[in-house]
Amino acid sequence: MEHVPLWQLLLALCLLITCSAFFSGSETGMMALDRYRLRHLSRKGHRRARMASDLLAQPDRLIGLILFGNNLVNIMASVLASLITIRLFGDGEGVLFAMSLLLTFVVLIFAEVTPKTIAALYPDRIAFATAPILKVMMWPLLPVIRSVNLFSNAVVRSMGFDPSKSMQLGLSKDELRSIVDDQESIPEQHQDMLLNILDLEKASVNDIMIPKNDMYGINLDESDDAILERIHNSPFTRILAYHEDTNNVVGIIHLRHSSLFIRDNKLVRSRMLELMREPYFVPESTPLHTQLFNFQKEKRRIGIVVDEYGDVIGLVTLEDILEDIVGEFTVEVVGESAEIQPQADGNYRMEGSVSLRDINRALDWELPTSEAKTLNGLLLEQLEEFPDGPVCVSINRYRFQIESIGEKSIESVLALKDREPASKDSTAS
Repeated sequence: MEHVPLWQLLLALCLLITCSAFFSGSETGMMALDRYRLRHLSRKGHRRARMASDLLAQPDRLIGLILFGNNLVNIMASVLASLITIRLFGDGEGVLFAMSLLLTFVVLIFAEVTPKTIAALYPDRIAFATAPILKVMMWPLLPVIRSVNLFSNAVVRSMGFDPSKSMQLGLSKDELRSIVDDQESIPEQHQDMLLNILDLEKASVNDIMIPKNDMYGINLDESDDAILERIHNSPFTRILAYHEDTNNVVGIIHLRHSSLFIRDNKLVRSRMLELMREPYFVPESTPLHTQLFNFQKEKRRIGIVVDEYGDVIGLVTLEDILEDIVGEFTVEVVGESAEIQPQADGNYRMEGSVSLRDINRALDWELPTSEAKTLNGLLLEQLEEFPDGPVCVSINRYRFQIESIGEKSIESVLALKDREPASKDSTAS
């Protein structure tokens, strides 16, 4: 190449270093792409995103193409640099060694570190810019790349790996939770909703149901006047109808139909029974996400919760599940709820029937919910007997002073969260 002008050799060397930078940057940019964003853009019709997605669908070919091109131009640049050195300074070993060090420094800075840093910072921009060029280069070089990959895959298999496995896009729920937590672009309220949706399968119908004692309904064995009074005083639009007690629920009455079975302030019982819808029973262990879909499939809003023996133990509504998702959008603010009342000294006066999940959500506490579902149940579980009078119960960091006791349950409690846990075990005094 003695007849080639020196300036042309220098220009060719610069072009080879530029090509090396192209391959280095494209490799980092393609591998740093967010696969979910890429898939979203591809579905939206983004042409270059679709090209990048097609290339990443066969990562062995893409990596083979990039590495083949990068090594080719680097070797050619090394040979060309040697020719330039010999022409300028002769073929002395010291001069060639010095030029090798200089070329290594130039390639490291301009063809490796700089382009890869830029690609890592702006992967979309670099990957989408280089994808069309890589796509065009893929076809003429495909036979060479296949040959290289054939030998490479054989080496990979000999090491105990499977090169046919592509990158999995699936995420575990914990990984998805981490992604949602780390997304600063998502408003906090929306983050809470998304996380609550992920937590639906961790809770069952039993966790959010309205206890049997709090169920509201009408006893069909009572007189028409008594039934009318219950209907007029109902705080709900849908109420249960049963015989004798709530273990014998026979239907659900929607009060929007009340004008059809109440005429001149008199109950038309036969018409009410015709309009009454059959009850929908739900096992207590049903996960909330499953029950949500069941409500949708069955076109229902209320389910009667039964235990393993078929006995009625409570009531669950579609609104209960939706409230578990939207959280603070519908949960009563502490102080506005009759069940949790803050006191001037920092304590909280609570009703015994308040749900443990409601306490945890409203006060950001961590009361155990694996067994008992209400504060009354938790305290009786710890005491292992019905208290004869006021007693103090400590559960980890929380202390509860029982204030009033009814015939069958604890009615009122004064609660306080300690700064530090007194002990790992629960105590009573």
